[in-house]
Parts: sequence; structure tokens; C-alpha cells
Amino acid sequence: MFRGTRSIIYKEVIHIFRDPRTFLLMLFLPSVQLTIFGYAIDLDVKDVPTVVYNLDGREPSRDLLNTFANSGYFALDYTAFSDEELVDTVVRGHAKVALKIPPHYTDDLLRGRPTSIQVLIDGSDSTVAMQALNVSNAIALRESMDIAAETLGGPEEAPIEMRSRMLFNPDMRTANFMVPGLVGVVLQTITMLLTCFAIVREKENGTLEQLMVTPVSRLGLMIGKLVPYCIIGIAEVAFLLTIMRFLFQVPIAGSLLLLVAFSIIFIFTVLGFGLLISTFADNQIQALQYSFVILLPSVLLSGFMFPLENMPHAVYLIGRIVPVTYFIEILRGIILRGAGLTELWTQGLILVGMGLTLLLISTFRFRKTL
Repeated sequence: MFRGTRSIIYKEVIHIFRDPRTFLLMLFLPSVQLTIFGYAIDLDVKDVPTVVYNLDGREPSRDLLNTFANSGYFALDYTAFSDEELVDTVVRGHAKVALKIPPHYTDDLLRGRPTSIQVLIDGSDSTVAMQALNVSNAIALRESMDIAAETLGGPEEAPIEMRSRMLFNPDMRTANFMVPGLVGVVLQTITMLLTCFAIVREKENGTLEQLMVTPVSRLGLMIGKLVPYCIIGIAEVAFLLTIMRFLFQVPIAGSLLLLVAFSIIFIFTVLGFGLLISTFADNQIQALQYSFVILLPSVLLSGFMFPLENMPHAVYLIGRIVPVTYFIEILRGIILRGAGLTELWTQGLILVGMGLTLLLISTFRFRKTL
């Protein structure tokens, strides 16, 4: 019954060692991914990007800001000089929290009167928003207790009050945060898997030789492979946005037309990734393996589930070269914050640059020779 089994095992072992790319995927990449993701995935929220509008400017207000900075939860990276600039920094996605200290802050404390600090929190990220709300209230309570301890008898009311307001997602619905990101991840997965088999299928079916003797240029072949899948991707965008809007009840605060335009750019970029994979792979199994090398980091390092700011700098840089990172910023910016082209043109330009680069590399990688 088991005659020849040992010989087959010996043959397969030799075959595995003679295929270094598959051997690398099986042993080396899992250990690298586990190491990277182990450092990257951190549910503790810290160093939340924060913009400050300090109308007081005196020592007590600076001490309060130092308390925020020393807490480890807030990174005071931006300074605003008007209410419009304060809110605009949050709308652009540069800051998750905005602090506004009134001009009479120091005077109120010296006269023993209660004062208030305005805290605007980006509710589009429910995890960060809840942590920022709790920590800001805790800081206000601790500062109030310190002031009360220094004041004989203590004031009747808390000296410092944090007046927090959730922007863009006041109900703190998880679906409002997760579903737009899911749209980007699902769209990338579907379009990449569709197109990564484009050239490989030609190799396996033996039709690549027919393409080689045609007058079609390499760039023409790449674009010809791209266009049909781009149309499918646009239809996929319409389908996913419809499900998001009517099944999960996530409203689109910004321009739908702008969202579709950015989606087309993203589809073009992801299809370029798929074409590049197909030029490296010799068969569909290898193409599938290579695609998952890209898809897994896209889920975990794109800010879809975990804030990029929490990751080590080296891992953060890896996340910044993943196309879906920028598309998720665009999705949440338009859908939740109502951001426009002025706030999101940088992300769009980066996606265009990535797409053109991938298309050119795929074109030069393909050779019309056996």
C-alpha cells in the first residue's frame, strides 16, 4: 500500500529546496511578519496628535499644556492662531485633538473663579476619541485638586472644566469608524487578486507566446490588462459604498464625486501592484502567495485597526509606503469629516505617483521573449 512513499517524500523535499522563492515564503516571511506586527500592534493609545490654540500665553496656561504633553497621551505637534485653523487641522486629519485655552484662563485662576478649556476630539476614530476624552477629563480633575489643595478652603466649584465636544462622530458608532476602512481593505483585496493572475494566466495557458509575436508594445499590453479590471473595480466601489450607506447607515459627509475620483486613482495603483506581482510569479500559486505578502501588512499597518502614531518609527515608515494607508485617510476624511480636495490632495498625489511607478516597473519587468 505504501510502496514508493519514501521516494516521493525524498523527491518533494528536493523540489522544495530547488524552489528558493517558495521556501523563503514558507519560512522567512512568517518570522519577519510576526516580528514586525508584534511591534506594530499596540492597543494602548499614546502620542495622539494635538493642535493647541493658546489665547492666554501666560505661565499657568503653559503649565497646563506641559501637563498634557507629559501625560504621554498627547503630542502637541501643532499650533493654531485662529478658530478656523484649529478646526481645519482636525478636518485635514493632521490632529486628532484640539485644545483651546481662553484669554482669561490665568485671571480666572488667580481670582478663584472656575474656568473652562475647550477640547475638540475627532470622533471618526472611536478608540482614540474615547481615550482622549477620558485622559483630558482626568487631567482637569487632577489640576483642579492641586489648585484646591493650595487654596484655603478650596473653591466651591472645580477650578478647571474640560468642555469636550466630539466632532464628526458624536454617537461614537464603531461602524462609522470601521466600515469606511473596510471599504478600502476589501477593494484592495478584490482588485489585487483579480489582476495578479493577469500575466501568470497567460504563462500557464501557453498564450503568452502568441502575445510575444504580436506588434503590441509592452506598455500597451500592461494598460490593456489594466483597463478591464479598472472598470470592474469602479463597479465594486459603487457596490461597497451602497452597502455602507444603506446597510450600515454610515452617511457620506463630503463629496461623493470626489470620493469616486480618488477611488479610481486607488484602483489604478492597486492594479499596478497586481501586475507587478504577476511579472514575478511563474504560476498562480506563487502569485497568490506574493499577494498575501502585501495584503497582510495592508490590513495591520495601514491605520485600519491600529493608529499609525502608536507604531515604532521603522514600522510606521513601512505603513506609509502601503497604498491603502492613504486611501483609508481619504475615505475617513470624505465620509466622516467632510474633507475636500484642499485637505486631501496630498494623499491623492502620492497614490498617483505610486500607481505610475508600479506601472512603469511592471512594463520594464515584462519581456516579450521566452
